Amino acid sequence: MSDAGTRRDTAPRPREAARWAWAFTGSGHFFVESLALIATLDPVDLFVSKAAEEVLRMYRQELPEHLRIYHDLSASAVPVGRFYEGRYHTLVVSPASANTVAKCVYGIADSLVTNCFAQAGKCRVPSIVFACDTSPEMITMAPRGPVPVYPRAIDLENTDRLSRFDYCTVVETIGALEQSIAARKAELAAGVSSDG
Repeated sequence: MSDAGTRRDTAPRPREAARWAWAFTGSGHFFVESLALIATLDPVDLFVSKAAEEVLRMYRQELPEHLRIYHDLSASAVPVGRFYEGRYHTLVVSPASANTVAKCVYGIADSLVTNCFAQAGKCRVPSIVFACDTSPEMITMAPRGPVPVYPRAIDLENTDRLSRFDYCTVVETIGALEQSIAARKAELAAGVSSDG
């Protein structure tokens, strides 16, 4: 997916002590690799959906203890107010399930993760989304090993639509996610709040 439609030149500068925000959804696609990438970021706050809690148990994974972790416990997703306070310079949603991508595309913010995405967009905080359903045929790692997956046309269409959102970069591979995070780190080190 391309981020050609991404407009970022008017994003407000985050506060000096701004953090990474990372949101987990209920997809197991590259879930373990996403956990490993979090270890390369500092500081980072983790937003965990109810579905992600289930995936953590299925994949027998533990969340890093040194992070601030927000669980999906309230109807209004209170922790997302931190985006308005300038506490985050970047939101990463990885892995992003087809359900989450669809909700983001249609502006539905009814979970902790979809609220994070909505508020990041409203606050012009750049988002990097690792969408799980990006090609008509894929192999993904299930708890018991690799399985073939055949995303529906609507899933692929939603991923494409999301790639055209302002302040949003959609990536299709774990390598592309690593590259986007590295590019964002370089921007932040250079004092650039977004790629504009």
